[in-house]
Amino acid sequence: MAIFHYKGRTAQGESTSGDLEANSSNDAASHLINIGITPIDINEAEPKQANHLIKLQELLNGRTPDTNELIMFSRQMSTLLKAGISILSTLQGLKTHMTHKGMQDAVGEIASDLESGRSLAGSMQKHPHIFSNLFVSMMNVGENTGQLDEAFRQIYSYLEIDKETKDRVKAALRYPSFVLIAMAIAVGIINLFVIPAFAKVFAGFGSELPWATKILMTTSQFTVNYWQYLLLGLIVLFMTVKAYLKTDEGRYKWDRYKLRLPLVGSIINRATLARFSRAFSMAFRAGVPITQTLVIVSKAVDNTFIEQRILSMRDGLEHGESLTQTAVASNLFTPLVLQMISVGDETGAVDDMLDEVANFYEREVEYDTKKLSSAIEPIMITFIGIMVLILALGVFLPMWDLGGAAMGR
Repeated sequence: MAIFHYKGRTAQGESTSGDLEANSSNDAASHLINIGITPIDINEAEPKQANHLIKLQELLNGRTPDTNELIMFSRQMSTLLKAGISILSTLQGLKTHMTHKGMQDAVGEIASDLESGRSLAGSMQKHPHIFSNLFVSMMNVGENTGQLDEAFRQIYSYLEIDKETKDRVKAALRYPSFVLIAMAIAVGIINLFVIPAFAKVFAGFGSELPWATKILMTTSQFTVNYWQYLLLGLIVLFMTVKAYLKTDEGRYKWDRYKLRLPLVGSIINRATLARFSRAFSMAFRAGVPITQTLVIVSKAVDNTFIEQRILSMRDGLEHGESLTQTAVASNLFTPLVLQMISVGDETGAVDDMLDEVANFYEREVEYDTKKLSSAIEPIMITFIGIMVLILALGVFLPMWDLGGAAMGR
């Protein structure tokens, strides 16, 4: 994605300007229109300069605020606005109690923008590293309907549910990740320190060594002799893969592939679709037009493969197809979910049905993550058993056959 500098006018006719991230100038213009800004001029910033400015800003302001900080901010905003406190007083009051430097500075700038007559959504748009497109769009709807407290309430409810789903997936992946890392460290220590010590003993046997021992000794000798090159190769490979995944093509392929990973791919897929359904329901219920809702929500799913499928649904709607037809063509949903979307499409209760879809997927994710550990454990135990067997055969067979080896001298 690139950085675009824009100039435009708000719904009140006031001039405004700022920077935003988008794939193209057309996407940037669409997003500005979605948040109530009529674009006058949009120019792409120099990529290197924009990247350096963003990195410098993140370095000075600290890390990007996590979901917990955004939930707390949204909850406090909703409570104070509902109590009748003005938005300017609310922002200024919350700023003094914030511990995150970047969030504190952003809220201070937003308060200053509001004092100069700018809109809340337009001010938040200037801080894309903190407030997502979905967040900004909901604020725009809240301002236009006079229900900012409700907009903040919906945002923090969405963020809480989304965080719970992410935490479940992370918890499910934590155990196998820890085991794999521990195994890799153990194999490295054995190759570099344990096997060489035994190799000196085995070298004096003078007899034919078992095949497992030969494999271990050859692998260990190669690792000891060329560990610098192996380490350098791993670093280069890691940096190359990381750089590739930052490209549009690399991210798209990885986002598509991880949905097909054994055991966890289906969980990631359903967790992403739960996020889509929840965000779609929230934005559509707030009064955002359905085509704009799809554009906004496509950025919220954090998966470029599913994002493209969602945008294809938007294209189908623009060509006169129904929501059900575009959902079927996207190949994203199960037949049961498609039936629920069809009912919502026919009855005009799309937001309610998609809430049910989100609940359906979230229950499935919760159930699958609970049983994931029990599904992974037999595979991990089998793999560890094979590794231990090879090590045991390679190290102890020659020692058990020490008498035979001594007879062969």
